[in-house]
Amino acid sequence: MQIGTQTVVTVTYALHSSKPEQERNFVEETPEENPLIFLFGSGQLIPSFEENLNGLRAGDTFTFSIEAENGYGEVEDEAFVKVADDMFKTDGILDLEILRVGNMVPLLDREGNQLMARIAGIEEETVLLDFNHPLAGHDLHFSGTVVSVREATPEELDHGHAHTPGMHDH
Repeated sequence: MQIGTQTVVTVTYALHSSKPEQERNFVEETPEENPLIFLFGSGQLIPSFEENLNGLRAGDTFTFSIEAENGYGEVEDEAFVKVADDMFKTDGILDLEILRVGNMVPLLDREGNQLMARIAGIEEETVLLDFNHPLAGHDLHFSGTVVSVREATPEELDHGHAHTPGMHDH
């Protein structure tokens, strides 16, 4: 069976990223013990990732790259926000374990949704937060194997995602 609409796909892959004119850096790997399982076309993955897998079959290998603009996008200046360092104080004292350039910090927006930001800079009374995706501005390089392809169940199609064993057990 080929990968296409209304199929559940299982793949293993290695992901590397690079910025123009720079070496590739290892990002992550999904081994056989913990593969990526997804409902093809459900909108949960980068569209270019799915486009590159479309039509492949179980056992096929793949190697492809996705340019930054078709992956997590370019770095956007508007995604950098300065906030008062009070956000990082406990009992009036700065939490220096958390407040370090490069650290990822969880924050809540006005609706209570959790967002992740990277600490991009620290000034006298402000902290510069970067809300860009960590891979924004990076080209993505995938290599892997299609482990299996099967028809999606009516329940998976209704829910809009693949079900893994035990997912909806109570």
